[in-house]
Amino acid sequence: MTELLNNREYKKEKMKELLKKIHKGENVEKLKEEFKDLLRSISPLEIPLIEQELVKEGISAYEIAKMCDIHVELFREAVSGVGEKEKELPDGHPLRTLYEENREITKDAEMVNLYASTLATTKDENMKKEILGVLKGLANQLRAIGFTHYTREEMLIFPYLERRGITAVPTVLWRKHDENRVMIKQFVELLNRVDEMQWEEFANTVKEKAQELSRAIIDMVFREDNILYPTLKALLSEGEWRAIKEQENMIGYYKVKPGDEWRPKEKPLQPYEIDPTLTAEQILGLPKEMQMVLRGQKLEADRTEVKRKGDLELETGYLSMEELNAIFKHLPIDITFVDKDDRVRFFSGGERIFARTPSVIGRPVQLCHPPKSVYVVNKILKAFKEGRKKEATFWLKLGEKYVYIKYVPLFDRYGNYMGTLEMTMDTEPYRRIEGEKRLLDWRD
Repeated sequence: MTELLNNREYKKEKMKELLKKIHKGENVEKLKEEFKDLLRSISPLEIPLIEQELVKEGISAYEIAKMCDIHVELFREAVSGVGEKEKELPDGHPLRTLYEENREITKDAEMVNLYASTLATTKDENMKKEILGVLKGLANQLRAIGFTHYTREEMLIFPYLERRGITAVPTVLWRKHDENRVMIKQFVELLNRVDEMQWEEFANTVKEKAQELSRAIIDMVFREDNILYPTLKALLSEGEWRAIKEQENMIGYYKVKPGDEWRPKEKPLQPYEIDPTLTAEQILGLPKEMQMVLRGQKLEADRTEVKRKGDLELETGYLSMEELNAIFKHLPIDITFVDKDDRVRFFSGGERIFARTPSVIGRPVQLCHPPKSVYVVNKILKAFKEGRKKEATFWLKLGEKYVYIKYVPLFDRYGNYMGTLEMTMDTEPYRRIEGEKRLLDWRD
């Protein structure tokens, strides 16, 4: 049997047999058991070649795509064992979500490879358009990997490794993330250049780039599943995972909706709140690849005390009074705060559009406006206090400036009205902006 599984032609025939059975609607669980040895012996790069044989035998690319989800899942479960790793984690745990996303990422990367290979061989004009349309849709979906899966790792996961002194691994992975982001973007752009090349050149280029892209994305999945995620499992506490869980919705997910079965009781721990010391036991619990990376390195844990003596504890950080004043002075907008009793409590320093002097502090806001416009001020404040309106906006020309003014009501956590914030900004410099500026243009 082993000799047969090493024979490529035999594997092709057995794989075709499997796909045809899936196509006929046979029980997936029975097929998993029947073909598990075959699936363990096949590499991801062989699947598109086998599927090409099916295309030649008359099964359309569309029909193969409908089967793709099932047979890729069969392959992944048998080869990678990711399913077992997921089962060890409760539904909704952030690490389980990452594993589940990688299954979706793998499927989509392999489907791109499949469709691109089919595009290069099909002769039917209608089929060409259909396949190209599906490829464009898949490629645009892949862009979301960078906005969701990769970004969650970079923003929520990597800080916990860096705090422990493990900085090289996140740096390498982030660089690979960016390479994949660029490859996906370039692939999307290539698909839109169909009218700029001869069809054969275009289709073969798409096939080549799809193979490179698929290989790069699946390589990242392998690194994560076998090195990064086991490392995180060995190092991060329930409190750290809870903090990640509470923030990941802000970034979003790739084709996965996490459950809510996992509800830890531990207090959420941000990276700056943990003990960054790595014990010998923890290091020995890491994957061998990670141990090799760390071998001989002197890990310098980040022990910076984020909250300093005298700092104000804000909702999302800590600042000294001097830092807070400096921030307000350098914002590209000027701010005025009127409290619940309609008294001016604060205005930001620095350059302002409408002049403010310290003498205005404590003054009723109605007395800060010309008598003819007081009724407008009162109308806005009344609507805010009653909860009927959420903002009031104005814009006007003042010489060369194009001024935008926005008023918003502020409420405490219990829904009680605290006051109104006025924000004023000269938008003229921004209205003139065109194109993009991505590089620093300083001249030393």
